[in-house]
Amino acid sequence: MSTAATSTPREVKEAPRPVRRVGHRVRAQRREAITLVIPALLPIIIFSVIPLVSGVALGFTDATLKRNAEINFIGFGNFIELFGDHRFWGSFGIGIVWAGSVALLTLVCAMGLALLLNSDLRLKGLTRVLALIPWAMPPVVIAIVWRMIYNPNSGPLNGMLEVFGIPGINWLGDFSTALPAVIVVGVWAGIPQTTVLLLAGMQSISAEQHEAAAVDGAGAFRRFWHITLPALRPVVFAVTALDFIWQFNSFGLIYVLTEGGPGGRTMIPPLFTYLEAFRNREIGYASAMGDVLVIAILLVLSLYLVNQFRQTKGARS
Repeated sequence: MSTAATSTPREVKEAPRPVRRVGHRVRAQRREAITLVIPALLPIIIFSVIPLVSGVALGFTDATLKRNAEINFIGFGNFIELFGDHRFWGSFGIGIVWAGSVALLTLVCAMGLALLLNSDLRLKGLTRVLALIPWAMPPVVIAIVWRMIYNPNSGPLNGMLEVFGIPGINWLGDFSTALPAVIVVGVWAGIPQTTVLLLAGMQSISAEQHEAAAVDGAGAFRRFWHITLPALRPVVFAVTALDFIWQFNSFGLIYVLTEGGPGGRTMIPPLFTYLEAFRNREIGYASAMGDVLVIAILLVLSLYLVNQFRQTKGARS
């Protein structure tokens, strides 16, 4: 009895020691994680965060590329001027049409290609390699190739039209065809990445669901509409939102194809900002445009993140 009575206080006194050891271990793991993350964060901070902050700050100045020009803080002067600049807001509308059209058409084409690659297709491996070729080409190379295809004098596209007696078209130089022609190139360049993501989502769907639906008499379209598409809804939303952001920020493809012409018909906001900065040399005003673009992209990105948060919360509940 006395031995039991004397051992109880020792057990009570020694109980907190494991808790301290666990807390020390957790803190050590956190310090180790931070130490491992810092080398990866440094390039992001140096090459992304600092230039972004510098660009936002320049939007509140009258900075120019003129020799020996002074930089003065002018507050919201650039933004007040920008809100009355119909050229910028015109390019903003063109950018929305460009990004939205490319994102939606890419989704439709990539969905069909992913369904084809997910079926029992002969030479499936070769077909997948051929479908990924545009993904391996830089945007500048893609633009150069398509400029040759669209060439009004020697391009193969007009050559095919002439075979059927149709006169040639100045695809990139005509007001009515320039933007659709550029959208076609954007869709062609964006199909491979979207196809890979959709194909990965399709392969995660259980084949038993399709087999059961087929036994119940459901055709291919009904199986796609009631099984495949609902399962791919999170992937579709994520791919479309990110593709819209990517295309809205695109620069090289349209710059090489048209440089914003003809007459600003394909002038998207990043290209307009670039020309304002390096042709008109108005760095402060161009930075204000960039600030507006950052806000617009953050709004679209916030919608995507809110949707992802809701899906994650719904899955947990």
